[in-house]
Parts: sequence; structure tokens; C-alpha cells
Amino acid sequence: MPRSKKGKRGSGKPGSLRQEVLQLSAKASLKGVKNGVKGESGASDDELTSDILSHYSSASETASVLEEGTGGEQVDEQTAQEETEDKLKQCIDNLTDKSAKTRLAALASLRQAFSSRVLYDFLTERRLTVSDCLERSLKKGSGEEQAAAATVFALLCIQLEGGDEAEEGFKMLRPILTAILMDNSASIAARQSCARALGMCCYVSSAEDGEDLIKSLALLESIFMSSYPNREGTLPTPKPGSPGLHSAALQAWSLLVTICPASRLTVLLDIHLPKLQACLQSNDVNYRIAVGETIALLVELGRDIDEEFEVKDSEGLCECLKSLATDSNKHRAKNDRRKQRSIFREVLHYIENEDFTEEKIRFGVESVYIDSWTRRRIYDAFKEILESGVRHHLQFNPLLRDIFGLGAPIILDPTVKGNKISRFEKHLFNSAAFKARTKQRNKVRDKRADVM
Repeated sequence: MPRSKKGKRGSGKPGSLRQEVLQLSAKASLKGVKNGVKGESGASDDELTSDILSHYSSASETASVLEEGTGGEQVDEQTAQEETEDKLKQCIDNLTDKSAKTRLAALASLRQAFSSRVLYDFLTERRLTVSDCLERSLKKGSGEEQAAAATVFALLCIQLEGGDEAEEGFKMLRPILTAILMDNSASIAARQSCARALGMCCYVSSAEDGEDLIKSLALLESIFMSSYPNREGTLPTPKPGSPGLHSAALQAWSLLVTICPASRLTVLLDIHLPKLQACLQSNDVNYRIAVGETIALLVELGRDIDEEFEVKDSEGLCECLKSLATDSNKHRAKNDRRKQRSIFREVLHYIENEDFTEEKIRFGVESVYIDSWTRRRIYDAFKEILESGVRHHLQFNPLLRDIFGLGAPIILDPTVKGNKISRFEKHLFNSAAFKARTKQRNKVRDKRADVM
């Protein structure tokens, strides 16, 4: 899904799109104040983790609303901000500690802070220092430390809002992420984390760079294509842990496919759709599900660029999907069967009738509608990295709000009670944003194709 980029990133005419969206949401904009939560000082890594978690928690989606009650003292927001930044600085310093335990604790603290709060100003000044520390962990750390560092780096790129700073960091760490991903002796967890980080960082920081996009697609393909059937049509016997790695690489690849130009996408459809259909027979339920969702996404993108697009051997594909959607094989776990049936019913309905089950994600007083396989893949990718903090970032992070067409953040004034956006206005806002982006998508792809 194309989107504008802070700095270099361009996607059609983002200014005109934002203006169109903001006009529709003008009625919904309210004045507001932000609430600070005073942190407590502490020196140990466990205390740092706990303090940052409590200050930056996204569990409450009313962080911008002042706490109600009588007799409570006004929190000194400036002091709380300074104390929290001091704790974050200590975590960054601890990334270079000699103790692996201390470094892991620091990475865990930073992951929690980065996922649950928007820290653009703080991190812009320290991005090179943080990137250097993460590079050191990736090069010299254990598998666990490498996995954690790759995830924190993906969060850093999201925090930097996909601008020039994120692109600079991606070019710096991309070689080591690639090396770990391609290293068969590296831990599976580290390789999975590097696959996700490569997909996400390329998506948010280099979407308009045709060369970077093609390189990342090819790299991820080299990982999951080892699960493809051989010339005799037989699926290879998976090595321990490989289905999880293949799933991570396939999902990262499918995220990048959503921003491919039409010319490149046509080639990818011809190459991968037939092979992926064969992978629906994989013994690993999670990989089967990842394959099924990717097939639905590719078919949707194919129909998007060509209304007459048809899947080769669609009858065979639908028969396979029906079998998976009604699977009652007793040797599979009950939860696995239930999850598989649910997903493959959706995939089957889309392939046969272009039906998609819309999902509504609520955060604060707003909602985002997941009404296509493209939007689902993008949302799931961010949710996997941000975890429970995804709603907070949808509410306040300009990058995610731009990607999902949400416009400028809406801040509520707690003194104005009952002044909420109507359900109709919210739906109108989301629909207008999505339609505007859909109109631009093919034009943007064609422009990118010219430079590839």
C-alpha cells in the first residue's frame, strides 16, 4: 500500500491526499492536552524495565486525557519526561555492558519503550549511537541477543517514521541482518527476527528505492523457496525449525509485495502462485496458514492490476482450500484445526467470490477498517513488531497514521464531555482515505516501474 515518506519518500501526491482526508476529519478534530505520568528513579535493569513500562504503557488508550478526581496533585510533566529520558539513556548505555544479561535486559527495556510510546525527538538525536550498539549486538551477541537486537532495530525504524534517518540506519545494518539471515549455523530465532526486520525496515524506509526493494525481495525468496516442491512435485522434508523461518521470510516478503510496481508484481505472480499452491500440503500448520494468506494476497493484487486476472488451476486450488477449511484430521491439535479451518474458509470465500470479512480495529475514539488482504498483511506486520503497542502507534505515530490514511492525530479535550466523533464520521473518514489511496496505487506502481 503506497504511502508518503517523510523526507525522500514519495507516493503520488501525499499533500493533496492528506488535505482531502483532513477536510473530511475536520469536524472530528478537538483540542486536547497530554497527560504525563511521573516515573520513579532506579538503577537496576529490572527497575528500568518496570519504570519505563509503567510510564510508557499503552494499556490505557486515554493517555491524552487528564485523570479525573478531586484532591489529586498536578503531575509535573517536564520532570517526568526528564526522568524517563534518563532511564532510556541508561538503557542505551547498558547495551555496551560486558554482561550479556545486562545487555539483554537493556534490549528488553528498549523494546517495551519503543513499542508503547512515540519517541521521535528523543531517538532522532541518538539514532547513530543506538544503531552502533545494535550492530555490535548483532555481530557479537548470542542468538537470543541477535534476535532481540533485530527486533529493536525494526522498532527504531518505525520510531523514526520511515524518514531519511531510518533509511540511513537501514543501509548501515542491512549487511549484518542479511549475513545472519543467510547463515545456516545461526540460531533460528535470530534468523526469523532478521527476516522480519529486513521486511519491515525496507517497507518503511526504502519503499521508493527500486534497487533496495528488489534486493530484499530476492533475499527473502531465497529463504522460503527452499520449501518449494522439487521437479518431481515432492515437498522436501523440513529441517527442525525451518517452517518457522520459512513463515517469517514469506510474511516479510508478502509485506514488500504490497508496494511492488505492477510490472514486477506480474512476474512474481507467475513464478510463485503455482509453487505456493503446492506448499498448502506442508505438514506445519502455521506455514500452511502463512501460505494460504499469501495466496489470497497475491490473487487480490493480481485482480487489482487486471480485472480479468485468473488463477491457473483455480479448480484444483479451491478443492485444496475446501479440504483445509473442513479438515477434521484427528492427528492435528484441536486448536490448530480450528485456526486452520477459520483462515482457509476466508481464503476460499475470497478466491471464489471476492468476499472479505472486514475487521474493525478500535483505538481511542477512532477506528481503522481492515477490509482487504493487503491491509491485513500490513496491519499484522506492524502488530507483530509493536505487539500491544500497535494501537498507541495507530493513535499517535505519524507513519502508521499515514499508511492507514488516518490523517493528523486526534487529541481530545477532557473538559469537553460527550464531544465524540460520530460513528458515521469515523467511517466516512476511513473510507475516503482508503479510496483516495486506492486510486493512487496503480499510478505510483507505474512510476516506480520506470526506475527499476
